[in-house]
Amino acid sequence: MKKRLITSALPYVNNIPHLGNLTQVLSADVFARFCRSMGYETLYICGTDEYGTASETRALQEGVTPRELCDHYHAIHRDIYKWFNISFDYFGRTSTPLQTEIVQHIFNEVDKNGYISEKESEQLYCPECKRFLADRYVTGTCPHCGDTGARGDQCDKCGTLLDPTELIDPKCSVCGHTPEVKKTKHLYINLPKALPLLQKWMDKASVEGFWAKNAIQITNSWIRDGLQERCITRDLKWGIPVPKEGFEDKVFYVWFDAPIGYISITANATENWEYWWRDPENTELFQFIGKDNIPFHTVIFPSSLLATGEKWTMLHHMSSTEYLNYEGGKFSKSRGIGIFGNDVQETGIPADVWRFYMFYNRPEKQDFTFTWKDFQEKINKELIGNLSNLVNRTLTFVKRFYDGNLGEGALDEELKAQIIEKEKEITECLERADERDALRAIFALSDIGNKAFQASEPWKLRNEDPEKAKAILRTLVYLIRDLGVMVTPYMPSTGDKILSFVSAPSSIWKDCGNFSGELKVGEISLLFEKLEDKRVEELRLRYSGSQQDREEKKAEEPAKKEKKDKKNKDEGKMDESKSLLENWAEKVILKVSKIIECDKHPEGDKLYILKLDCGEEEPRQIVSSIVPYYKKEELMGRNIVLVSNLKPANFRGVKSYGMLLAASEEGDETHSTCELIFADELPVGTVLEYEGQGETEKITTYLKADHFFALPMKTIDGYVTVDGKKIGKDGVYPRVYKYVNGNVG
Repeated sequence: MKKRLITSALPYVNNIPHLGNLTQVLSADVFARFCRSMGYETLYICGTDEYGTASETRALQEGVTPRELCDHYHAIHRDIYKWFNISFDYFGRTSTPLQTEIVQHIFNEVDKNGYISEKESEQLYCPECKRFLADRYVTGTCPHCGDTGARGDQCDKCGTLLDPTELIDPKCSVCGHTPEVKKTKHLYINLPKALPLLQKWMDKASVEGFWAKNAIQITNSWIRDGLQERCITRDLKWGIPVPKEGFEDKVFYVWFDAPIGYISITANATENWEYWWRDPENTELFQFIGKDNIPFHTVIFPSSLLATGEKWTMLHHMSSTEYLNYEGGKFSKSRGIGIFGNDVQETGIPADVWRFYMFYNRPEKQDFTFTWKDFQEKINKELIGNLSNLVNRTLTFVKRFYDGNLGEGALDEELKAQIIEKEKEITECLERADERDALRAIFALSDIGNKAFQASEPWKLRNEDPEKAKAILRTLVYLIRDLGVMVTPYMPSTGDKILSFVSAPSSIWKDCGNFSGELKVGEISLLFEKLEDKRVEELRLRYSGSQQDREEKKAEEPAKKEKKDKKNKDEGKMDESKSLLENWAEKVILKVSKIIECDKHPEGDKLYILKLDCGEEEPRQIVSSIVPYYKKEELMGRNIVLVSNLKPANFRGVKSYGMLLAASEEGDETHSTCELIFADELPVGTVLEYEGQGETEKITTYLKADHFFALPMKTIDGYVTVDGKKIGKDGVYPRVYKYVNGNVG
């Protein structure tokens, strides 16, 4: 079994990465996690690409040195990737002494072997700045598509690689003056001379390494159109000095030195870097990049390594994606268009949810456009309606009716065969790094489980044929364990949580399809929170336009908030044009919560101060006057029903953020009867609905106590009801046993 060396395109350090930039880093992370789970010896390295024109230009704009700029943005990148839970073995940077040493070594060997030539060329020179302008110091109109925002190295709109002298109406990007053409000397790598080496290697590598289709097409088009000698030096200060007489005032072009960064970052990670980069017989190199970077990884970088005549680990598999676009346009760091890494953190939507969506729609064969509406639909339909639904309904049922333990025994053989077949397909997809297809197959497998649960009707079957019910449920619990393993590369926190539900936290890929051993269902909680229309629309509006537009909007927000607060002041009141059920569904949020702490109020004999786990980021504190009715040990660890959006209130100096729901005897005006409504059979975080309730948009403002009590609930035959409709979730309805026909409040 060969070891696997994994890299993702080194993100350029001069700005904050957006979702499109994150695609490659996340893609490599999924593959690395899969490889580790499979037992491959794996190394995943990445880092910030720091030298070159873009950094120098941005530093000038911000009035700092290039080093200060790179230090600042390197930390931002590192923190964003940490939030996304990227499992780098090492995250480094290219502006290190080892990068200089290795780049200069490779150049010297290539030069010694006759693959470097000197040429005099015409280059744009700014008389105002008194220097030659490297590619990104020049902007103008693209000669191919007419876009007026093209840079001297590339047009972002049509993707054509450019020379600065090709631009129409060029301008110096620093001072805005029109540059003039002057002659200068530069070094070139002789790609036509290296072509026989490249072609021989590529013919074998592209087949054995099952390169992505676009990687082969783009590389072949470069070769078909005739490789040109390519300039590898620039007139800059911020870069790796060229170790050749007569060129001491120049640095290497970033696209010569940047791919070598994979090697130097590995060298910074381990002294034993040659174990990975000088052992091609026993190492497979998997590289994850966007399609605009393909030629640099399949032509320039391999040609540079081959031309040294030395033994290097060469590209095995190229996983290259198309573009991820944003709401009808292109993501753009330079223009601030799209949703960026720091924006994502501010949404309050967990990293795993973003990771899921990025992979479910990974642009493997064609461009994909991110829209907030599609984001909402995929989360609610697939994450919640499919995966979360299977996990919660199955495990809650097993917990409730079998005390969480079905023991070993018979399985549903038909379902087992379906699981094994689908898991084989998923594994094969991931071995080829077809990550989108693998994830969709995982969710297809989850759907198989949902249909099996529904078709078997275990709520009936457990009485009609108890052993058959156990067999189907036992098979489903094994399936849920396998799903926990398989979603972990994509959604690490979610996978860990699912495996903890079935007491199998150390399960790895080889455990999938193993139907032996007991799996005990432990504590269960909701995996995800539904994305409501109102919230999604707010996010869509917040992240429309450019980052500059958003900053201007922020400045206007205080005045808008004051106006909105005034408007919402009476929003919790009863809407007389709507029925009791409609008002209740819109205004009341009942959430299943677990009591994790219980202490007497120091200033109130009848008051408990309770800490609740509501399935939220932080525990919730409430105060409740139930001391006369319940001892502390009767409450600890129990699931209760919380009026979650009740307006906070002070009880003798202690703030209460919600209210327990309890039943009392009908007509009890002295408030001397109390029976808490426990919901131990439902997961923490479950939001209750009335029986038959459709999709409802909740009003998110706090609900005043008098408005809440204007929406009366009662117990009927022991069940909690509103307007005669039972309240619960997924067919499970909390009930009481003492005040079975009473009031609720």
